[in-house]
Amino acid sequence: MPDLAAIGHTLSVWLVPVLLAITLHEAAHGWAAEKLGDDTARRMGRVTANPFAHVDPFGTFLVPGLLVLLGSPFVFGWAKPVPVAFHRLRNPKRDMVLVAAAGPAVNILMAVVAAWAMHGTHLLPVRLGEWVHANCNNAVLANVFLAAFNLLPLPPLDGGRIVTGLLPLPLARRFARLERVGLVVLLLLAVVFPLLARELGFSFNPLLFVLMPLAELLFELVLGLGLWWDRA
Repeated sequence: MPDLAAIGHTLSVWLVPVLLAITLHEAAHGWAAEKLGDDTARRMGRVTANPFAHVDPFGTFLVPGLLVLLGSPFVFGWAKPVPVAFHRLRNPKRDMVLVAAAGPAVNILMAVVAAWAMHGTHLLPVRLGEWVHANCNNAVLANVFLAAFNLLPLPPLDGGRIVTGLLPLPLARRFARLERVGLVVLLLLAVVFPLLARELGFSFNPLLFVLMPLAELLFELVLGLGLWWDRA
Protein backbone atom coordinates (compact mmCIF):
# COMPACT_ATOMS: atom_id res chain seq x y z
CA MET A 1 0.00 0.00 0.00
CA PRO A 2 1.47 3.42 -0.93
CA ASP A 3 2.60 5.68 1.88
CA LEU A 4 0.06 8.47 1.46
CA ALA A 5 1.79 10.69 4.02
CA ALA A 6 5.09 10.46 2.14
CA ILE A 7 3.37 11.12 -1.20
CA GLY A 8 1.55 14.10 0.29
CA HIS A 9 4.78 15.55 1.67
CA THR A 10 6.58 15.06 -1.64
CA LEU A 11 3.82 16.83 -3.55
CA SER A 12 3.65 19.62 -0.96
CA VAL A 13 7.31 20.56 -1.50
CA TRP A 14 7.10 20.34 -5.29
CA LEU A 15 3.68 21.78 -6.17
CA VAL A 16 4.35 25.51 -5.73
CA PRO A 17 7.91 25.49 -7.18
CA VAL A 18 6.85 23.61 -10.32
CA LEU A 19 3.60 25.57 -10.75
CA LEU A 20 5.39 28.92 -10.56
CA ALA A 21 8.33 27.79 -12.71
CA ILE A 22 6.05 26.67 -15.53
CA THR A 23 3.41 29.41 -15.45
CA LEU A 24 5.64 32.45 -14.86
CA HIS A 25 7.80 31.20 -17.73
CA GLU A 26 4.81 31.69 -20.02
CA ALA A 27 3.83 35.01 -18.45
CA ALA A 28 7.36 36.27 -19.20
CA HIS A 29 6.90 35.57 -22.90
CA GLY A 30 3.72 37.65 -22.90
CA TRP A 31 5.34 40.48 -20.94
CA ALA A 32 8.32 40.62 -23.30
CA ALA A 33 6.07 40.57 -26.36
CA GLU A 34 4.03 43.46 -24.99
CA LYS A 35 7.16 45.53 -24.34
CA LEU A 36 8.27 44.86 -27.92
CA GLY A 37 5.01 45.90 -29.55
CA ASP A 38 2.53 43.01 -29.42
CA ASP A 39 -0.20 43.26 -26.79
CA THR A 40 -2.04 40.06 -27.84
CA ALA A 41 -1.19 38.26 -24.59
CA ARG A 42 -2.20 41.29 -22.51
CA ARG A 43 -5.60 41.47 -24.23
CA MET A 44 -6.14 37.78 -23.52
CA GLY A 45 -5.29 38.15 -19.83
CA ARG A 46 -2.03 36.22 -20.08
CA VAL A 47 0.41 38.86 -18.83
CA THR A 48 -0.24 38.03 -15.18
CA ALA A 49 1.50 36.36 -12.26
CA ASN A 50 -1.72 34.43 -11.52
CA PRO A 51 -0.60 30.86 -12.32
CA PHE A 52 -4.13 29.65 -13.02
CA ALA A 53 -4.35 31.90 -16.09
CA HIS A 54 -1.66 29.73 -17.70
CA VAL A 55 -2.39 26.23 -16.42
CA ASP A 56 -2.60 23.28 -18.79
CA PRO A 57 -3.95 20.42 -16.62
CA PHE A 58 -1.91 17.76 -18.40
CA GLY A 59 1.38 19.62 -18.82
CA THR A 60 1.32 21.71 -15.64
CA PHE A 61 0.12 19.11 -13.14
CA LEU A 62 -0.02 15.53 -14.48
CA VAL A 63 3.32 15.27 -16.30
CA PRO A 64 5.51 16.95 -13.64
CA GLY A 65 3.56 15.23 -10.84
CA LEU A 66 4.23 11.81 -12.34
CA LEU A 67 7.90 12.66 -12.87
CA VAL A 68 8.23 13.68 -9.21
CA LEU A 69 6.46 10.57 -7.90
CA LEU A 70 8.47 8.30 -10.20
CA GLY A 71 11.71 9.81 -8.90
CA SER A 72 12.79 11.25 -12.25
CA PRO A 73 16.22 12.94 -12.19
CA PHE A 74 14.64 15.99 -13.81
CA VAL A 75 11.21 17.61 -13.77
CA PHE A 76 9.63 19.55 -16.59
CA GLY A 77 6.20 20.45 -17.88
CA TRP A 78 4.39 23.12 -19.81
CA ALA A 79 1.57 25.63 -19.58
CA LYS A 80 -0.80 26.98 -22.21
CA PRO A 81 1.39 28.73 -24.78
CA VAL A 82 1.15 32.50 -24.66
CA PRO A 83 -0.13 33.83 -28.00
CA VAL A 84 2.40 36.07 -29.77
CA ALA A 85 1.69 37.78 -33.10
CA PHE A 86 5.30 37.98 -34.29
CA HIS A 87 4.39 40.24 -37.22
CA ARG A 88 3.25 42.88 -34.71
CA LEU A 89 6.64 43.05 -33.00
CA ARG A 90 8.65 46.15 -33.88
CA ASN A 91 11.51 44.07 -35.28
CA PRO A 92 10.03 40.57 -35.72
CA LYS A 93 13.26 38.65 -36.39
CA ARG A 94 15.23 40.24 -33.55
CA ASP A 95 12.34 40.46 -31.13
CA MET A 96 11.47 36.77 -31.61
CA VAL A 97 14.79 36.01 -29.93
CA LEU A 98 14.06 38.34 -27.01
CA VAL A 99 10.51 37.01 -26.49
CA ALA A 100 11.76 33.40 -26.57
CA ALA A 101 14.66 34.15 -24.21
CA ALA A 102 12.38 35.84 -21.66
CA GLY A 103 10.96 32.53 -20.41
CA PRO A 104 14.28 30.83 -19.54
CA ALA A 105 15.62 34.15 -18.22
CA VAL A 106 12.76 34.38 -15.70
CA ASN A 107 13.37 30.76 -14.68
CA ILE A 108 17.04 31.53 -13.98
CA LEU A 109 16.03 34.64 -12.01
CA MET A 110 13.55 32.61 -9.91
CA ALA A 111 16.23 29.97 -9.28
CA VAL A 112 18.62 32.66 -8.04
CA VAL A 113 15.94 34.12 -5.72
CA ALA A 114 15.16 30.64 -4.36
CA ALA A 115 18.86 29.88 -3.80
CA TRP A 116 19.25 33.15 -1.93
CA ALA A 117 16.06 32.58 0.12
CA MET A 118 17.38 29.24 1.40
CA HIS A 119 19.91 31.13 3.50
CA GLY A 120 17.11 32.59 5.62
CA THR A 121 15.14 29.43 6.36
CA HIS A 122 17.09 28.83 9.59
CA LEU A 123 15.30 31.85 11.07
CA LEU A 124 11.97 29.99 10.93
CA PRO A 125 10.68 27.35 13.38
CA VAL A 126 12.51 24.09 12.68
CA ARG A 127 9.80 22.08 10.91
CA LEU A 128 8.52 25.06 8.95
CA GLY A 129 12.08 26.01 8.05
CA GLU A 130 12.79 22.50 6.75
CA TRP A 131 9.62 22.59 4.63
CA VAL A 132 10.40 26.04 3.21
CA HIS A 133 14.01 25.00 2.58
CA ALA A 134 12.79 21.96 0.62
CA ASN A 135 10.48 24.19 -1.44
CA CYS A 136 13.32 26.60 -2.19
CA ASN A 137 15.67 23.76 -3.11
CA ASN A 138 13.06 22.28 -5.44
CA ALA A 139 12.42 25.73 -6.92
CA VAL A 140 16.10 25.89 -7.89
CA LEU A 141 15.93 22.40 -9.44
CA ALA A 142 12.63 22.97 -11.28
CA ASN A 143 13.63 26.36 -12.67
CA VAL A 144 17.10 25.29 -13.76
CA PHE A 145 15.86 22.16 -15.51
CA LEU A 146 12.96 24.01 -17.13
CA ALA A 147 15.32 26.71 -18.40
CA ALA A 148 17.79 24.11 -19.69
CA PHE A 149 15.03 22.07 -21.35
CA ASN A 150 13.56 25.10 -23.08
CA LEU A 151 16.97 26.27 -24.28
CA LEU A 152 17.52 23.09 -26.29
CA PRO A 153 17.86 24.26 -29.92
CA LEU A 154 14.81 22.49 -31.27
CA PRO A 155 11.55 24.12 -32.37
CA PRO A 156 9.03 24.62 -30.83
CA LEU A 157 11.18 25.07 -27.69
CA ASP A 158 12.48 28.54 -26.86
CA GLY A 159 15.99 27.54 -27.89
CA GLY A 160 14.67 26.60 -31.33
CA ARG A 161 13.00 30.01 -31.70
CA ILE A 162 16.21 31.73 -30.58
CA VAL A 163 18.20 29.85 -33.23
CA THR A 164 15.54 30.70 -35.84
CA GLY A 165 15.83 34.38 -35.01
CA LEU A 166 19.63 34.34 -35.19
CA LEU A 167 19.98 32.46 -38.48
CA PRO A 168 20.04 34.23 -41.86
CA LEU A 169 16.52 34.35 -43.27
CA PRO A 170 16.80 31.47 -45.82
CA LEU A 171 18.27 29.13 -43.18
CA ALA A 172 15.82 30.38 -40.56
CA ARG A 173 12.86 29.41 -42.75
CA ARG A 174 14.23 25.91 -43.25
CA PHE A 175 15.05 25.47 -39.58
CA ALA A 176 11.60 26.70 -38.52
CA ARG A 177 10.01 23.85 -40.50
CA LEU A 178 11.38 21.46 -37.86
CA GLU A 179 8.60 22.71 -35.59
CA ARG A 180 6.24 20.25 -37.32
CA VAL A 181 8.26 17.32 -35.99
CA GLY A 182 9.84 18.91 -32.92
CA LEU A 183 7.39 17.44 -30.41
CA VAL A 184 7.76 13.99 -31.97
CA VAL A 185 11.55 14.23 -31.66
CA LEU A 186 11.23 15.25 -28.01
CA LEU A 187 8.88 12.33 -27.34
CA LEU A 188 11.35 9.93 -28.93
CA LEU A 189 14.27 11.33 -26.92
CA ALA A 190 12.44 11.54 -23.59
CA VAL A 191 10.30 8.38 -23.63
CA VAL A 192 10.63 5.99 -26.57
CA PHE A 193 14.41 5.60 -26.76
CA PRO A 194 14.87 5.13 -22.98
CA LEU A 195 12.10 2.49 -22.94
CA LEU A 196 13.64 0.65 -25.89
CA ALA A 197 17.06 0.77 -24.23
CA ARG A 198 15.58 -0.67 -21.03
CA GLU A 199 13.97 -3.51 -22.97
CA LEU A 200 17.35 -4.26 -24.53
CA GLY A 201 18.95 -4.45 -21.09
CA PHE A 202 20.86 -1.19 -20.77
CA SER A 203 20.25 2.35 -19.62
CA PHE A 204 20.33 5.19 -22.14
CA ASN A 205 18.49 8.49 -22.02
CA PRO A 206 19.51 10.73 -24.93
CA LEU A 207 17.54 13.69 -23.59
CA LEU A 208 19.42 13.57 -20.28
CA PHE A 209 22.69 13.13 -22.18
CA VAL A 210 22.06 16.45 -23.94
CA LEU A 211 20.27 18.22 -21.08
CA MET A 212 22.60 17.56 -18.14
CA PRO A 213 25.67 19.54 -19.34
CA LEU A 214 23.47 22.59 -19.97
CA ALA A 215 21.66 22.14 -16.64
CA GLU A 216 24.99 21.86 -14.78
CA LEU A 217 26.20 25.05 -16.45
CA LEU A 218 23.02 26.86 -15.36
CA PHE A 219 23.38 25.47 -11.81
CA GLU A 220 26.86 26.99 -11.62
CA LEU A 221 25.47 30.30 -12.88
CA VAL A 222 22.60 30.27 -10.36
CA LEU A 223 24.82 29.35 -7.41
CA GLY A 224 27.35 31.99 -8.41
CA LEU A 225 24.69 34.69 -8.68
CA GLY A 226 23.10 33.50 -5.43
CA LEU A 227 26.42 33.85 -3.58
CA TRP A 228 27.05 37.27 -5.15
CA TRP A 229 23.55 38.43 -4.15
CA ASP A 230 24.07 37.13 -0.61
CA ARG A 231 27.30 39.11 -0.26
CA ALA A 232 25.97 42.29 -1.89
